[in-house]
Amino acid sequence: MNNDLSWMLESALEVPGARHAILVSADGLLMARSQEVAKDEADTVAAAMSGIQSLSRTMAGFCGGTHMTWRQTLVEFDGGWVFLISAGEGAYLAVSSAPDVDMADITFRMQQLVGQLGKALTTPPRENTGIQA
Repeated sequence: MNNDLSWMLESALEVPGARHAILVSADGLLMARSQEVAKDEADTVAAAMSGIQSLSRTMAGFCGGTHMTWRQTLVEFDGGWVFLISAGEGAYLAVSSAPDVDMADITFRMQQLVGQLGKALTTPPRENTGIQA
């Protein structure tokens, strides 16, 4: 598996108004970050995103049912938005944006990226069998 998935996150930032992207493990560890996010900031945000998704899942009953599946968390600030979605088993994708971002476009782009990340996260590493071509 390619341990540096950061280059893949840049595609989420092609949407006008998108700012930063991080890939987070379920236990809050940073898996990858877009170039403009400092490592220390990304580590802090990764831990926070893990907590946010956990809280969001806990509130499913409040939304009307006990067997509801969490899909996305959206947090609004004066200066923009943070989108958080599942990126496969035990991983989450978070993207921040400006307040005027096209929300449908950014969530669509995030879903596309999750599909690509899923393949990268589940593809086993190639092993050297000792056979040369």
